[in-house]
Amino acid sequence: MRKILFSFLLILALILGGCTSTDQLSSVEDVNTIKIGIMLSDVGLGDQSFSDAAFHGLMKARDELNILFDYRELSETETYEQGLTELVEAENDVVVGLGFMVQEDIEKVAQKYPEQKFILIDSVSELDNITSITFKEDEGSFLAGVAAALATKTNKLGFIGGADVPLINKFANGFLQGAKSINPDIEVVIEYAGDFGNDQLGATMASQMISNGSDVLYAAAGFTGVGVLREAQNKGIYAIGVDSDQYFYAEKAVITSMLKNVDVALYQVISTFVENGELPTGHVELGLKENGVDLAPIRIIPFTEQQLNIIETNKENIKSGTITVTE
Repeated sequence: MRKILFSFLLILALILGGCTSTDQLSSVEDVNTIKIGIMLSDVGLGDQSFSDAAFHGLMKARDELNILFDYRELSETETYEQGLTELVEAENDVVVGLGFMVQEDIEKVAQKYPEQKFILIDSVSELDNITSITFKEDEGSFLAGVAAALATKTNKLGFIGGADVPLINKFANGFLQGAKSINPDIEVVIEYAGDFGNDQLGATMASQMISNGSDVLYAAAGFTGVGVLREAQNKGIYAIGVDSDQYFYAEKAVITSMLKNVDVALYQVISTFVENGELPTGHVELGLKENGVDLAPIRIIPFTEQQLNIIETNKENIKSGTITVTE
């Protein structure tokens, strides 16, 4: 119900704010207005994480850069390919594919429309008309691991990923390394849900981890991860959010969040396109140094000044290259 309500509020904001739906374009579109189309990731609006962050970046671009944007969700198209094709045929100047699972279909469409400009987020394509944007999630997750290791009382942490794939493995790997940099003997339990859209599954997995002694949980699992956060709150233990600042979904549990600034990245790339009509070419990778990832403010736990300095020192050492998160 909350996911449905959140989706409704986003769509209402889109309409009231003057953002386009396909039916509105003919009446509000100026011939020189830049149009951006986005194919959202599998869960779509209301995931309270990845898709919502990208959507907010486009809303900011609409409000500040005077673009128009349109979007498709997998729930309203049979395939990513269909949604992407519709966005191309709607004459969007740039078409965005959100998420690694979109890569195969966006490459099919890009080959059919070689003059169309595309952006692929979270995976890397070799096609000339696709700009690839990825993030160093392992760097931000390293800091999340440091924070978790400083917060735990049981010296047992839990990680729940949405899928056992290379992208999500980066979150787990960084979290593990960050935690062990504080305490080499700490235990990190790593499990995968196989689903990014099931908060009840997330809650069930979290409950099992908590029963087995984990007292800080980190989830990189979209809406499934929201279930993890809320179950942590229900059971009186700590959690770490992901992608956006998720403190407000479980205010008694979320000590921080690993920020993956998809909204910032999209806004910056669109801003560049508005200014000079060109997208960055090839592969753009964003880490702590480039403001692609970060850690949200520490809340709930009154960390000492020394503990906060440990987190900040690790952040600066990663930025400078003194610390390298290994695969």
